[in-house]
Amino acid sequence: MKAAPNKWSVGEILEHIAKTEGLLIGSVEKMLTEPVNAAWAEKTKGKTAIIERRMLNREVKAQANEMLVPSGKLTRAEVMAQFKANRAATRKLIANTKAEVHAHTQDHPEPTFGTLSAYQWLVFTALHNLRHNLQIEEVKASPGFPKA
Repeated sequence: MKAAPNKWSVGEILEHIAKTEGLLIGSVEKMLTEPVNAAWAEKTKGKTAIIERRMLNREVKAQANEMLVPSGKLTRAEVMAQFKANRAATRKLIANTKAEVHAHTQDHPEPTFGTLSAYQWLVFTALHNLRHNLQIEEVKASPGFPKA
């Protein structure tokens, strides 16, 4: 069920979360193999707070990259399998990395964020999921959503 025709369903939101986490963690893994950014402290200063403010503010709308827009064609089992695999990769990366996660950086495509450290990309990933958890709650609160 969708809250409106131009809104995503809970299943579509979950598909988007799964796709996005896979892409972001893959980017962080690659980032950690690149040379450190000697100017990381200057380039990333204050960015964690910006990420927190932006990602948790549902009033600020975001447009998903086309490749991250849900297809709506995956089954629930397929979405959950993708989500679980990507979450396992995230947990493994966090548990096993020996790299200095603050010194490896990559630019975010949205200028508001600019250069982020691998650590900040991990924060972004977690808050992206939380942002969409809030979106799911909005869908569930919409009129006509089936009550358990």
